[in-house]
Amino acid sequence: MIITETKLKDCFIIEPTLHKDKRGYFTESFNQQNFNKHIGKTINFVQDNESMSSRGVLRGLHYQTNAHAQAKLVKVVQGEVLDIVVDLRKASKTFGQHISVRLNGDNKKQVFIPRGFAHGFLVLKDQTIFSYKCDNYYNKSSENGILYNDFNLNIDWLLPDDELILSDKDKTLQTFQDYLK
Repeated sequence: MIITETKLKDCFIIEPTLHKDKRGYFTESFNQQNFNKHIGKTINFVQDNESMSSRGVLRGLHYQTNAHAQAKLVKVVQGEVLDIVVDLRKASKTFGQHISVRLNGDNKKQVFIPRGFAHGFLVLKDQTIFSYKCDNYYNKSSENGILYNDFNLNIDWLLPDDELILSDKDKTLQTFQDYLK
């Protein structure tokens, strides 16, 4: 397993070792002890979530606030997404910056997103199954987000706007400027 810190401090890309043969493959997709050792802190995941989406579905950019903030470990079981992580920690040197990573069922890459970040993804293939662990329980009153196409974030979502499928809620999220207030 290769664990690499991204340009966003405390955010990591995890590439598991795949053992392949004529039967298929085997991989250890998560090991709590190794995970905590490599990222340098103890994270206790308490909830697993999974979604299935069609090509063009964009979910995000979401985050939980205050005591309900969540760290996430995300991956794609089947299909492919463009995964986006935005640093919202105002004291961070990379505040307002983002990374994008292609996650798919073949490369098995995962992204660890610490608390204090917004997260979203664009589905690039039909029938994509996206799975993630959270270190805190979901709390509806603490959910928040930033508009996916905010000018200040300048995220390249790869697909034109007319091919994107968003929830009504995600179409009306706050701007990055509103977040700063």
